[in-house]
Amino acid sequence: MMKTSAFKKTLFLMLALGSWYWGNCQLQADSLYSYLEIATKKNPTVFQRFYEYEAALQKIPQVGSLPDPDISLGVFLSPMEQSGGNQLADIRLMQMFPWFGVLKSAKDEMNLMANAKYESLRDAKLQLTFDVQRSWYELHKIKQNIRISEKNIEILQTIERLAIVRFKAAPNGNGSSSSGRVQTPAPSQGATSGSSGMNTMGSSSGNVIGTANQAASPMPANSMVSSSASSGLTDVYRIQIEINEVQNSMELLKNQFSTLSAQFNSYLDRPPDAIVTVPDTLISDNFPLSQLALSDSALGKNPMLGMLQFEQQSLNARKQMVTRMGYPMVGLGVNYSVIGKSEMSASSMNGLDMIMPMVTATLPIYRRKYKSMQTEADLLKSANEQNYKATENELSTEYYQAMQLYQDAGRRTKLYRNQQLLASKSLDIMIKSFASSGTDLSDILRVRQQTLDYEYKQMEAIADTNISIAWLKRLMAFSQ
Repeated sequence: MMKTSAFKKTLFLMLALGSWYWGNCQLQADSLYSYLEIATKKNPTVFQRFYEYEAALQKIPQVGSLPDPDISLGVFLSPMEQSGGNQLADIRLMQMFPWFGVLKSAKDEMNLMANAKYESLRDAKLQLTFDVQRSWYELHKIKQNIRISEKNIEILQTIERLAIVRFKAAPNGNGSSSSGRVQTPAPSQGATSGSSGMNTMGSSSGNVIGTANQAASPMPANSMVSSSASSGLTDVYRIQIEINEVQNSMELLKNQFSTLSAQFNSYLDRPPDAIVTVPDTLISDNFPLSQLALSDSALGKNPMLGMLQFEQQSLNARKQMVTRMGYPMVGLGVNYSVIGKSEMSASSMNGLDMIMPMVTATLPIYRRKYKSMQTEADLLKSANEQNYKATENELSTEYYQAMQLYQDAGRRTKLYRNQQLLASKSLDIMIKSFASSGTDLSDILRVRQQTLDYEYKQMEAIADTNISIAWLKRLMAFSQ
């Protein structure tokens, strides 16, 4: 019996762990990091840079090999008579050798260019990671804006119901106007009319003062009821206008979400209409940074700077290569002559083939082209140095922009969290007061808008914080 109970407990624990693991896997399947993994494996731009790097590696054996040997064959249609016999054919084989160090410099240049292509591949991956994160956080902003708009409509509909209740209660004479006016006493049928001056004063002030000896005229009472009814109906119309505008804005946000989702799916090489899952809540990342340390050292790890450094080194290797190309090339070869026997020759070498070693060399006497190649290499090096400085300045500027966004987003997160809490409490109080005709509708709408704006700005600040952190990681080539 005890074994059965232990087995049930073990089985239940395994099922619970399995359910948790499966649920966690499902959650991770739609997480940001899963999208980053898909993008890295399927993005066409990353594959393009990868194939360019692989192609650059294939250039190394091409430039590091000797030129192809030259072989020539000559056949005499009529044998040439010689003292040692008749020459039938002539075969020549020649191999040219560049000057010492030319092939090594060429291999170094292509190897360094391949390293530059690899840095370009790293940069493409980092840029892709940043683009995916930025788009994902922008999608989160839009989704939160849609959610807040839905909440806005719910609040407006609640206020609309309260306004309708006030509007229906106003014609009964027991309701009050939206400005909280005092109720008008019922007119007495047998009372005498007061002086015209008092009636005029009461009519111009908008309030009717009833006394025991003076009754109000029926005209101000009817005007009071009509004004209260029209004010309540105006409140209803104003709320409905607000609802229509919010609904229109929400449809625009949904269209923006679809457009940005298509762009996000393009990074993952997926169909534009593929579903992108964005969580309802977003947690702010924590990434402590040291401004001086980052700007001085970490930016040097950026692959764009690394690519330019490798290109500069490859240009140095090219300068050495073109300098040595101005020296002679030496060729070693052999000449083989096929000799047939001659009946007219009595020489002991009659019919013996001839073998002749050969040495040849080029004469680089046209120096203008070699000097031009050296000047070209120097100019390219100068251009690369300026490009390095410009890229370094751009990265430094981006760094300060990212730091500003990071610090500003942190301040806004704290500010709008407190502002949203205070505005939410004020809105609750004003809605309760509105039901008893103690608050103007304009004030409620204004505070309601402030509350929702603060809530959205708080979510926007958290998303901006994460975007700035992703931006800084991209600049310092931080592995995700």
